[in-house]
Amino acid sequence: MTRRFSKNRLPLWGRRIIDAFYQCLLPIIFFQLIRTLLFPSTFDVILLATLAVLYFSTAYGWFN
Repeated sequence: MTRRFSKNRLPLWGRRIIDAFYQCLLPIIFFQLIRTLLFPSTFDVILLATLAVLYFSTAYGWFN
């Protein structure tokens, strides 16, 4: 039996790095949300939106 490899498939070590980043992302989002509510600025809102998009893209597999 031969295994099929896709050009877009990451090696195991790359997938582990993405999974570790995904696990750390949710606490960072909560911290940034609290910071944005207390000290709102344009940078904080943009950063929070970017982190949320990264989280949802990994959760829903938009870039797999």
